[in-house]
Amino acid sequence: MELIFSAPATPVVPVIGSTALFPVHRIYCVGRNYAEHSKEMGGTGREAPFFFMKPADAADAVPNGTVGQMPYPSKTSNLHHEVELVVAIGKGGANISVQDAQQHIWGYAVGLDMTRRDLQAQSKEQGRPWCTAKGFDHSAPIGPIVPAAAMNDLQSASIKLTVNGDVRQQSQLSKMTWNIHEIISELSQFYALQPGDLIFTGTPEGVGAVQKGDILEAEIDGLGQLTIAIS
Repeated sequence: MELIFSAPATPVVPVIGSTALFPVHRIYCVGRNYAEHSKEMGGTGREAPFFFMKPADAADAVPNGTVGQMPYPSKTSNLHHEVELVVAIGKGGANISVQDAQQHIWGYAVGLDMTRRDLQAQSKEQGRPWCTAKGFDHSAPIGPIVPAAAMNDLQSASIKLTVNGDVRQQSQLSKMTWNIHEIISELSQFYALQPGDLIFTGTPEGVGAVQKGDILEAEIDGLGQLTIAIS
């Protein structure tokens, strides 16, 4: 097969305790999956899960113990942070049951769903897609993936984000409206999941704006810390 130009490199994420890399296929995101965040965004609390996507190469992997650099994106003056648990899929499938969902999980990571909030608000008002608000370059920083086999139950884990040392978001994964297995099952009704898919599972309350020069530190119990600098 002759290609007109070289195929783009596959985005990859490092794996804790290994030289192996996790190849990224697609990135799915769950909207408003914590009741308090849903309320701060104008929702009513518990709602049916809904999904949007980011391009695979929006995943900027940050190796453990390093500080990632995220350029402040163009066309916005209101860039927001959203700390999230990321689920890495290792076994594909469609119409997956809640009971079988665990066997499709390869691992977990800490991620940030960075959002051009002003563009998102405009899109909502005009009934347009969120692509430019959510799917821009560098919009999905992610830490190393921890294999599921090395993890205990995450449902009781805490999730936190600080900006320049000040706590902005702090909650527990148990407060997700739809848990990990329910998300996988519901998403697989819409798409046949594939190995390499990443699922950003939603953010708790406390989202807010960041500026150039800010340092963001995101962490989830057992998954380490993801640190990025806005440049």
